[in-house]
Amino acid sequence: MARTIAIANQKGGVGKTTTCVNLAASLSATQRRVLVVDVDTQGNATMGCGIDKDALEESVCDVLLEGVEAGAVIQPASEGGFDLLPGNQTLTLAEVELLTQPKREYRLQQALQPLLINYDYVLIDCPPAINMLTVNALTAADRVLIPMQCEYYALEGLTALLETVDQVRRSSNPGLQLHGILRTMFDPRNNLANEVSGQLVQHFGELVFQTVIPRNVRLAEAPSFGKPAMYHDKYSRGALAYLALAGEINRREASTAVS
Repeated sequence: MARTIAIANQKGGVGKTTTCVNLAASLSATQRRVLVVDVDTQGNATMGCGIDKDALEESVCDVLLEGVEAGAVIQPASEGGFDLLPGNQTLTLAEVELLTQPKREYRLQQALQPLLINYDYVLIDCPPAINMLTVNALTAADRVLIPMQCEYYALEGLTALLETVDQVRRSSNPGLQLHGILRTMFDPRNNLANEVSGQLVQHFGELVFQTVIPRNVRLAEAPSFGKPAMYHDKYSRGALAYLALAGEINRREASTAVS
């Protein structure tokens, strides 16, 4: 049965989609079966997997609003060894329409439930906002992974996101847990980055992933080629960092299963 992880941060530009796509490819490289679910209205994860978001006949929007079976919409990523439930700008409609629907926050959870037996991990790329799509993702998830840059404003955004996680836990998903905080776009030469990183470790302890994702040109380039970084340059620092993160997540899951 799959572990469902929502990759969320309401602040844009923190490496959320980069993390989703590259972590999926890295987990797949460790022989795990992985599904990426793109519920971001920008459809960047879909494009980053080499699939044209504008050419989709059906998307996750049809799953959420029309009751189309998710399994019928899933496509293999062109490179990466994992599957994708694609999304595009039609999710803007879903964001509005869901507000008037019964059991609106459970739509994604219900759609994914029959698929969980087929995967080891389901990674949900959330929009950079706290809206009904994000609430659907958090309701469907077991855990939340928060990518964040080590900047002052990022700390403020983290507080707001953790409050949202608590609200979802109380209202629709009591089993939701914080999986961890991932430091992204990290430059060790930056004093503020080091200071904020230290504050995160001091406050959250083991919830902060040991793996740190560096600023890396290859990570930035890879989406324009429609592929994860490890298929663009497998020896790049960014690709190696996400492989290390996949190993860390696998070890965490193994220790959880034992305990």
